[in-house]
Amino acid sequence: MDFLCEIVQALVALAALSVIVVLIIAHVTAEMVTLTRHEKEKYFLTVTGEKELFPSLHDASSRELSVVIPAYNEELRMPVMLDEATEYLENRQKQQPSFTYEVIVVDDGSKDKTTEVALRYSRKYGADKVRVLTLVNNRGKGGAVRMGALSSRGKLILMADADGATKFADIEKVEAGLNALNPKPENMAISCGSRAHLEQDSVAQRSMFRTFLMYGFHFLVWFFCVRGIKDTQCGFKLFTREAALKTFSSLHVERWAFDVELLYIAQCFKIPIAEVAVNWTEIEGGVLMEYMCPRTVLSMILLSWLDDMLFR
Repeated sequence: MDFLCEIVQALVALAALSVIVVLIIAHVTAEMVTLTRHEKEKYFLTVTGEKELFPSLHDASSRELSVVIPAYNEELRMPVMLDEATEYLENRQKQQPSFTYEVIVVDDGSKDKTTEVALRYSRKYGADKVRVLTLVNNRGKGGAVRMGALSSRGKLILMADADGATKFADIEKVEAGLNALNPKPENMAISCGSRAHLEQDSVAQRSMFRTFLMYGFHFLVWFFCVRGIKDTQCGFKLFTREAALKTFSSLHVERWAFDVELLYIAQCFKIPIAEVAVNWTEIEGGVLMEYMCPRTVLSMILLSWLDDMLFR
């Protein structure tokens, strides 16, 4: 009886997901979104505490790499990731003097000391290398990544999660994937880190219901939106500046599953996409696990879409 109940719940969940995905596609193809930011979100703090205006993604690049890190209540986990990232970037700069970078931590309306923690790294490395963008209100991960990307200076733009689930040195893998994409129309290309190679191990640890829902979500994404990408949700993606401008300027969904829309937009514009296996470790304490309670997942997708549709 319990098994039958789980199957019925799964079918209902998949039906709901189908409707939501169709609605999201309709929303994506609707009129262009208006990109606005609060006055306080236009500036970052220098080491001396002075306010300085963020640059625009529309400007020419002045750094080789921008690393955009969305963070919501990450005061405890983020230091580990930032230590790993800055150590790698500093060592790379020593080995390649022409290599320049910036890290942009986007505090997505946190209630803890995420901004204060990030500012410590800005003081340590200088605001030219580490900048903090504090959002007045919580936008969701997609909104935070977009705001960071739109404020970046890099020729290449990497989005990376604050929990450090992906080994930062694997940026070399996604870079190789990006470089292998030829030709790049108008210099637009995206390289996605992927955990698809780890899927069998994770399936063994999940209930039949959650596994069924996971594969169902993957199928719906493939059927309605993104084809050719096995893992759309990995938070480790590398964009050329031109591809970032094209995709983030068109993004509507700012919360859960924004990655799906982002890649859907890229495929609509015929931007080439690579998928590269990366090292990934599940980190405890996350605000949102990818495959949490199905009812919660469905609620968050629906609420995210309604929020973007009704209150933008």
